[in-house]
Amino acid sequence: MKAKVFLVEDEQSIVTLVEYSLKSEGYKVLISSNGEEALSEIKKEEPDIVLLDWMLPDLSGLDICKLLKKDEKFKHIPIIMLTAKGQEEDKVAALNAGADDYITKPFGNAEMVARINALLRRSKPGVVSDKISYEDIVIDRLQRKVFRKKIEINMGPSEYKILDFLIKNPKRVYSRDQLLNNIWPDNINVEIRTVDVHITRLRKAINIEGTKELIRTVRSAGYSLD
Repeated sequence: MKAKVFLVEDEQSIVTLVEYSLKSEGYKVLISSNGEEALSEIKKEEPDIVLLDWMLPDLSGLDICKLLKKDEKFKHIPIIMLTAKGQEEDKVAALNAGADDYITKPFGNAEMVARINALLRRSKPGVVSDKISYEDIVIDRLQRKVFRKKIEINMGPSEYKILDFLIKNPKRVYSRDQLLNNIWPDNINVEIRTVDVHITRLRKAINIEGTKELIRTVRSAGYSLD
């Protein structure tokens, strides 16, 4: 079951980035750039969590938060405020309005996803799994361990991140650039060939005796978990 995230944001660059990141994590993403419309759609769709921009062209994110938290039917929905306002008094205002968490722009994808997962584990544990599997591979995210045919596999942190990324969308082909941007988003000095090196190490780690090859190389395109 995919968690449903409702994003309320009027900056298209942020919408594009957040939507791509969340869909890559397996979330269903609904979007609105208008405060009044967003309030109506949230009540209609009843998402599992709301990412709410503070500064909107009409009804502010703070007002939307207050209105949702005052409504008995919707006050259970976790809300994360997204804003460029980083002063302590702004954070206090958001929390006092009922927000469950607060992220200051600009923010990293990993931090955003971690905060979403943390809130969903408390509010709707059924939609966030600590374990994910494909074929005979199981990733235990709480322990950061990987198993194949119930045998624990040792691998480096980069190989773990690549496998965890690929396993969310099996059979989808990701280019080297996409892997580079998602696995090493903040390191501008990482070269494209680094992806190939870590894919080779990942293959060596998971290809234990008696198992089939799961990582497919697509010539001139990239890699997928098949």
